[in-house]
Formats: sequence, C-alpha cells, structure tokens
Amino acid sequence: MEKPSGTDPSRRASDRGRYGRLSRERVLAAALELVDREGLSALSMRRLGAELGVEAMALYRYAASKDALLDGLVEALYLELEGRLAAEPATDAVEGGWRSGLHRVARATYEVCLAHPQAVPLLATRMLAVPLARRPLAVLRDHERVLALLRGAGLDEPRTSAVFRAYTAWLLGYLSVELRPMVDNPDETDPAFRMGLHRLSPQELPTLRETAAALAEQGGPEGLATGLDALLDRLVGGEA
Repeated sequence: MEKPSGTDPSRRASDRGRYGRLSRERVLAAALELVDREGLSALSMRRLGAELGVEAMALYRYAASKDALLDGLVEALYLELEGRLAAEPATDAVEGGWRSGLHRVARATYEVCLAHPQAVPLLATRMLAVPLARRPLAVLRDHERVLALLRGAGLDEPRTSAVFRAYTAWLLGYLSVELRPMVDNPDETDPAFRMGLHRLSPQELPTLRETAAALAEQGGPEGLATGLDALLDRLVGGEA
C-alpha cells in the first residue's frame, strides 16, 4: 500500500534518544562504535536506532539509506584522519617537502585504520560503488591533499595521476594485508593450532604452511614507509 501523500515516517519519528537530540555526527559516531564492537554485519537501521534509543525511521533524516549510512562511516574515518593530521605538527612535511607530506598522510591513515579495522573494508567497497563526485567531502579533501603534494613536487598532470593511483593502491593494499584475519582459534595456545595450520594440506600447500607464521606478522608503519619509498623511488626518483 502506498503511503498517503505528504507523509514521511522519518518526519514523524522522534529523534530525541537516550543521549538527547540526534545529529549526523552523533549517528555516525554511534554507527562506527557499533561496527568497531561487532563488525559490519551487525549494522542496520534497526540496530543503530536501538543503540541510540530512537525508532529506526528517525535515522533516515541523517542517512537516507543503508548505503548512505555506509558512506557516512567512510566519511567518519576520513574526518578522523583530518583530525589526526591537524593535531600533529606539519613542520616535518614542510621541511621535508612533498615526500614527507605523503608519508605523513599515509601514516595517519594507517593509524585511523588500525583504530577501526572492522570498518576498513568500506574504504574499498564503497569507493567501488560511489562515483568520484558523489564521495563524501572529507574523502575528496584527502584526494585533493595528496594530489596537491604531487603537483607541488613539479609533476605534470599525467605523472601526478599515475603516482596518485599507485600511492592509493599501495596504501589501501597494504592496509588490507596488514589487517586481514589470520587467527583461526584464539583460545589455542599452540601457534600452529591457533592459526589453524592443520587445516592446510601439507601436500598441496607446503610453502604456505612454512611461511604462514611469518605472513601473520604485521609490517607496521615501518613496512608501510619502506614500501612507499620504494614506490616513489621507482615512479619519481630524483626528478622532483
């Protein structure tokens, strides 16, 4: 049945919850807390409304759909990135030039993602679903920040575009490998059983079994920086 003309359930539902009147910032913060705690699969309008003490329909004032809510989580991550960059001195980036600036952005992105690993998959999935001009402004500001550093290095437009794509691919790829789950049974004390290596065939996967423990180790910010320098040396070298 069609709803009567001029009515909108989201306008009727109260947005005053257990923490007072809602705002977009409060809704996104609560959504991120829920995902941090229970994962993306736990996120729904109904569950988020229960967390905030409001009817689910009240949330549609702040996110028009589930996809919009997911895009809001991406926005929240990039806003946190901006906060981290604003909170730390930028003198090293100024003195070190464009390369230090790229390292600074990459390191801050790494720290945000380590703080919210359950939400990190959205950085890839939502960017695959959302055209450039429709991405959250905080995301576009990050694109602008990196592109400006590259143009400031004296790269022309084609080179800037190529390095931007490679930088983005390295950063997101490194994060996805760094944060991938490796533990099969956290209650196990024996490292091999903890990782579930007994599930891997020694005949079909001998090399994987041998190197699995090393693969489980995180590269940390040092690995991120080393790979980024290698990438920039290859693509830019001493030209800029």
